Amino acid sequence: MGAVPGRSTRSLDVMVERCTSKEQRGWLNLRGALWPHCKEAEHLTEMEATCSTPDRLAAFIAYGESGEALGFVETAVRTDYVVGTNSSPVGFIEGIYVVENFRHQGVARALVEAAERWALTRGCRELASDAHLDNLASHAMHRALGFAETERVVYFCKTLEERGT
Repeated sequence: MGAVPGRSTRSLDVMVERCTSKEQRGWLNLRGALWPHCKEAEHLTEMEATCSTPDRLAAFIAYGESGEALGFVETAVRTDYVVGTNSSPVGFIEGIYVVENFRHQGVARALVEAAERWALTRGCRELASDAHLDNLASHAMHRALGFAETERVVYFCKTLEERGT
């Protein structure tokens, strides 16, 4: 990964742990930072689901030398079609977040490597992900970690109302 002006590119020593309980230190706060629109009760429900279906879902947290939570990744095994892939099942990164002060220091790489290892043990030959069109930082991170862009899309939805016949 190339140097970013004004940013440190040193690699941190991180320890990555799999989340086995919704009480996992730092997980709720990290989820809240990535998905601030989500209510705490919804986070806790999703975290419980992740822990209770370990063959289909996994979450990993990266901790720094002093034990602080630096980032997390949540991943799933998807058996439905995943855009841009050629196999099934596919490992899919549902969310990844690194605390801003620790970006560009190898934390995301360590998290994605944990997700890759987990997906391989579930029979996956590919790992996929997505990002909003305007999230250029995420695009750069994905490219730096070896992902190839496969497609750009804008989704649309229209609410249907019953009409008199």
